[in-house]
Amino acid sequence: MNTEILGIIFTFAITVSLAIPLGRYFGKIFSNEKTWLDKILNPVDRLFYRLSGIDPEKEMNWKQHLVALLTINMVWFLIAMFVLTNMGWLPLNPDKNPSMSGDLAFNTAVSFITNTNLQHYSGETGMSYLGQLSLMLWQFISAGCGMAIAAVVFMAMKERTTDKLGNFYFFFVRSCTRILLPIAIVVATLLAFNGVPMTFEGKDAITNLQGDNVEVSRGPVAAYVAIKHLGTNGGGFFGPNSAHPFENPNYITNFIEIVTQMLIPLAMVFAMGYIIKRRKLAWTVFGVMTVGFLLLTIPTVIAEVNGNPAISNMGISQTMGNMEGKELRFGSAASAYWSIATTVISTGSINAMHDSFMPISGMNQMLGMMVNAFYGGVGVGFLNFYIFIILAVFISGLMVGRTPEFLGKKIEAKEMKIAMMIALLHPFLILTGTAIASYTYAQNPETYASWLNNPGFHGFSEMLYEFTSSSANNGSGFEGLGDNTPFWNIACGMVMLMARYLPIIGPVAIAGSLAAKKYIPESAGTLKTDNVTFGLLVFAVIAIVAALSFFPALALGPIAEYFSL
Repeated sequence: MNTEILGIIFTFAITVSLAIPLGRYFGKIFSNEKTWLDKILNPVDRLFYRLSGIDPEKEMNWKQHLVALLTINMVWFLIAMFVLTNMGWLPLNPDKNPSMSGDLAFNTAVSFITNTNLQHYSGETGMSYLGQLSLMLWQFISAGCGMAIAAVVFMAMKERTTDKLGNFYFFFVRSCTRILLPIAIVVATLLAFNGVPMTFEGKDAITNLQGDNVEVSRGPVAAYVAIKHLGTNGGGFFGPNSAHPFENPNYITNFIEIVTQMLIPLAMVFAMGYIIKRRKLAWTVFGVMTVGFLLLTIPTVIAEVNGNPAISNMGISQTMGNMEGKELRFGSAASAYWSIATTVISTGSINAMHDSFMPISGMNQMLGMMVNAFYGGVGVGFLNFYIFIILAVFISGLMVGRTPEFLGKKIEAKEMKIAMMIALLHPFLILTGTAIASYTYAQNPETYASWLNNPGFHGFSEMLYEFTSSSANNGSGFEGLGDNTPFWNIACGMVMLMARYLPIIGPVAIAGSLAAKKYIPESAGTLKTDNVTFGLLVFAVIAIVAALSFFPALALGPIAEYFSL
């Protein structure tokens, strides 16, 4: 077990050590500074611009950025719907998998366009190779959009007065060609050399040790798994996701995948510091995020390593910890670390079944998504944290009698109204959705018996987790829930749409509004926002908002289940 703990520490240390220089590289890309890939990729970028008729040097204001983002996402959604509802007759379908129903296609298209990758289907049986490849494309695109819109906010945070915040398409194309594609190629190659399949052939027929003939699904898995983690997408090529031995064959691939999914969210914090020339602020933000991450990770690892007390009370030894729903090749500690990383960062991929974790572990997984600002998804994770910064600046300004200012710009009623609406949106979507689902089930439990395999406290947790995952654009689930029904497909699809785009619109609107204001140089009366004191204040705001919003619901689910063991 000590070896597993050392493995976790080593994994996190490697991730941070890679994220720091990578963040500097991201900063150069978004600032249009020279990088070593320019000679190779500048012609590729220019080809995209010519084919699409885009002028990458045309400056946009914040409203134009949002129009561009929403317009192209609508086009991609319609293309995704067409592919998913017509897979049965389209090419690249050697296993003859059927097309999706309308409600399932709606859920899946929304899920992948919004970087959620919630899957109400089983990957290898519910999708053709063309469907998988189209989803892989959306995994590049949704991640690129998140990074591009974060770059817009970074540009707005610079210490000057302007309404010109760069070009959305410029940020988007460079995010895909200079960051996502090169790293994904490296990761996919490493995975392929470690046993992850990469083929367009159909199922392989084998004879197992019992002499039974078995058909084994395969496909272009290595490429799919690389971008699913790099872009914090998380959708599995196979139903069990990265618990499947073809997606995650051994401890080496497990290490590669966990580092890959954490890499860009961490690096984006340091990219912000490089772009706005505020490295101390970047370290303050990183420190708050890391404290939150560790406060969720450490209790989860302890809970899983100690195992289930109900089993211990029966006199059964649990030397390997709680191994229900986990893979022997990873162990309880590494699986616990993955479970918090994937929920905090909004990847949503799994290497163990979250439904089988201890109640406190399940609560921590949900808290990571409920806060949705400790690192967070690619790009948009910082946007969520940006809202808490605005709230903390305003509250601290009132507490000490100073004008609320952030980076030389006054925060006034307009910005606070937007920040509060976005802060309240997340709990509204989660709690309202869970309340409707709970009421619907309670009114007629026989009709909706297929929803819950575990009625009671854990069944409530399953429904709460599903809406939390949808609203956090995470995509993981307590898979005891029977979610491939019209209710869950449509309800979760609507939540994913609102939870993706409204929290983007809000921070961009605030950043654009602040950028257009007169810049006020720092003075003796300026509230410092790059020190430990302000970091503690931001953390307190996050904790209070999360606790007040979600504790009653958590008390009805994982906390009640914990005390019932």
